Amino acid sequence: KPKTEVHAGPKVGRNDPCPCGSGKKFKKCCGA
Repeated sequence: KPKTEVHAGPKVGRNDPCPCGSGKKFKKCCGA
């Protein structure tokens, strides 16, 4: 299975701020 988690630590919800620091929601940023 491919990993869909971001390179940074704990799990991030789709509506949580993206851990990459863009300030966007995860689903609109790295989670897209």
